Amino acid sequence: MRKLGLYIHVPFCKSKCAYCDFYSLAGAEERMDDYADALIAQLEAFAPRAAARVVDTVYVGGGTPSYLGAARLVRILQAVRGLYAVAPDAEITAEANPDSVGGWFAELRAAGYNRVSLGAQSFDNALLRAVGRVHTAEQAADAVKVLRRAGFENVSLDLIYGLPGETAQSWRESVERAAELLPEHMSCYGLKVEPGTPLCSRRDLPFPDDDAQAERYLRAVDALSRRGYRQYEVSNFAKPGYESRHNLKYWTLGEYLGFGAGAHSDFDGERFAWARDLGAFVRRDWARSESSAISPRERAREWLMLGLRTSDGVPLSEYAARFGRAFDAGFLSQCVKAGYAAADGGRVSLTARGFLVSNQIIARALELSE
Repeated sequence: MRKLGLYIHVPFCKSKCAYCDFYSLAGAEERMDDYADALIAQLEAFAPRAAARVVDTVYVGGGTPSYLGAARLVRILQAVRGLYAVAPDAEITAEANPDSVGGWFAELRAAGYNRVSLGAQSFDNALLRAVGRVHTAEQAADAVKVLRRAGFENVSLDLIYGLPGETAQSWRESVERAAELLPEHMSCYGLKVEPGTPLCSRRDLPFPDDDAQAERYLRAVDALSRRGYRQYEVSNFAKPGYESRHNLKYWTLGEYLGFGAGAHSDFDGERFAWARDLGAFVRRDWARSESSAISPRERAREWLMLGLRTSDGVPLSEYAARFGRAFDAGFLSQCVKAGYAAADGGRVSLTARGFLVSNQIIARALELSE
């Protein structure tokens, strides 16, 4: 049977972070039960289309899924298990904020959740306050301990570098404090100030410049490598065997179905997304904000673009065989000579230095794939 990932979006948050442009809402707690009902109805509506597939990953993201509480999260997963063919060893992830982690996570573990992605973001309390995070560094450390006591053996920590006011020392300490908690997985994302977010209007804040961000990134790569974490994607690091199986679907063109307001899907040759509208979703008015068939040309570009974001890179010999299109590898050969990429048996992958300028490299490679 073909494998399928499920993504379930939870748009509720205790407060909205200053940098966030995901679909999330603060102050809408009274809609949580209605939203859970609508999610389950949507899961039921799509189940027949997925009957020939086995679900091997489930990812409940947000927003702040942990804000929903145990009863709703357990109910949603029970619905998934009742409606879809879920593999016995499926990776089932819930995102959480440190301030909303408690002993009740033992109920999630008993229900079948086996991975938690914790949004620590920084271990500097001043930086957390500057971007509107409602937890403290101490709560993040305590949350990991609570998750361990609840039985979770697969914990991921998210960090963000490039926060306003961040220094080289504060970033180094955040990486060290996160690694000392011994998570199986870590993600280190560079801050991207998105239009329309509160942070976008605060250019007066002391943001680290591009060179400083590059230094932060390379420092994290080195520090995590020395601690046994393998960088398997631009921003993601894992102990052996703990790579995020769900996120790998995105980077290897696996199929996934998204549920909930604002969720995206890549399913049965089509890409679509649900409108970012909580009220409409709760009313079961599941309008698509976008929908399109994926052309062979677009799929070829995605294969190249996403593959170059991973440490495994792309086997160029497969490009013509898989997509029936020629590819001029001369540019990537130049990247190898310059130290931005590495070649091994016809497979080309970017180095840590290459990942720093991956957008430019990938853009040029895509031009040459036309």
